[in-house]
Formats: sequence, structure tokens, C-alpha cells
Amino acid sequence: MRGIVTIDGPSASGKSSVAKRVAAALGVPYLSSGLLYRAAAFLALRAGVDLGDEAGLLRLLESLRVRLVPGQENRVFLEEMDLTPFLHTPEVDRVVSGVARHPGVRAWVNRRLKEVPPPFVAEGRDMGTAVFPEAAHKFYLTASPEVRAWRRARERPQAYEEVLRDLLQRDERDKAQSAPAPDALVLDTGGMTLDEVVAWVLAHIRR
Repeated sequence: MRGIVTIDGPSASGKSSVAKRVAAALGVPYLSSGLLYRAAAFLALRAGVDLGDEAGLLRLLESLRVRLVPGQENRVFLEEMDLTPFLHTPEVDRVVSGVARHPGVRAWVNRRLKEVPPPFVAEGRDMGTAVFPEAAHKFYLTASPEVRAWRRARERPQAYEEVLRDLLQRDERDKAQSAPAPDALVLDTGGMTLDEVVAWVLAHIRR
């Protein structure tokens, strides 16, 4: 494969797991846009920047050398410091949507993503619309909030009820960035295993 595959969808819809497996099967890297948004949120929390202050966030981000290193496991570096271990926490979960709503932050993330040469599988939100509209293959994965909360609760030290509440709040905040591209293939993964979803995506790419 020489082009770009995009996999979009709401929080905990399986984007990362599917993108990793699809990229491995195709022999290309995968890009995690969400990891860059998490890095922006983490850095803002660490610096004590008001998360509602877009100009302040951009001043912080533009002053730092942040880069995404793609592969089977994406890493985000600040200079030579690996930020990745600090990015999947309940604290970051709760604020990342607010940070990602800022157009300037989205533009900053998109610039980091576009620094990576194809081919690759890119996952996140609006990958097939705003970031890589030229992608040869576009997919949008979804599932009910309950299914997605159950999946996330297995990965976090939180009770299911707390995860569901946080996820519903994030869904509401993310509405503007969560619409599928008009030419994307939409799949509800709620009743499917990871293997089944990966096989479905690969079948469409290889047609």
C-alpha cells in the first residue's frame, strides 16, 4: 500500500486497536492523532496554562519541540523526553476534549501529522475530513456509549459508571469533530470482535 488510510470515530470506538492491526497487516506505520492532543493537554496541565485560553495554549505549544514518532507503538517526544507514559490518565481524559476544541490546537496537531510521509494508517477524529481528505480509504468506527465505556473501563483504574459518565460528557463536547467524512465507510463495532473489524477493514482496502 502506498497511500493513506484514515480511521475515525468517537472515543473508545476501537480506532487505535484497529489502526495498529491494519497497519501491521499492510506493513506500514500508524499515526495516532489522539496522542498529540493528549500531549497538548498534558503539557498545558503541567505548565498551569488555562485550558480555555487558546492563545496561551498556542504560545506554550509553539515554544516547545514536540514530535510524533510513528510505528506499531506511537510515541510523543518533547525534545528527547518521552511523554507517552503520562498521556493515558483520567486527568488527561477529562480535559483533552476541551483542548482539542480550539481551532489553533487542531491546526498545530495537523501540522505535526502532516510532517510524516505516507504511507500510513491515521486514526483519530476528522482524519478523513480536515486532515487527510485525499486519503484513498476512509473508515468511521462507532459503537454505543455503553459498549465503549466497558472497553475503556478494562484499560483504566476506574469504575465502569465513572468511565461511562466521563465518556458521555466527552461525546457531547466532541460533537463538532466527530462526524464521518461523506465518503467514509461507517461500521458499528458493538457486536464485533477486534479480529472481525480488522478483517472487514482489510477486505475493503484490498478490493
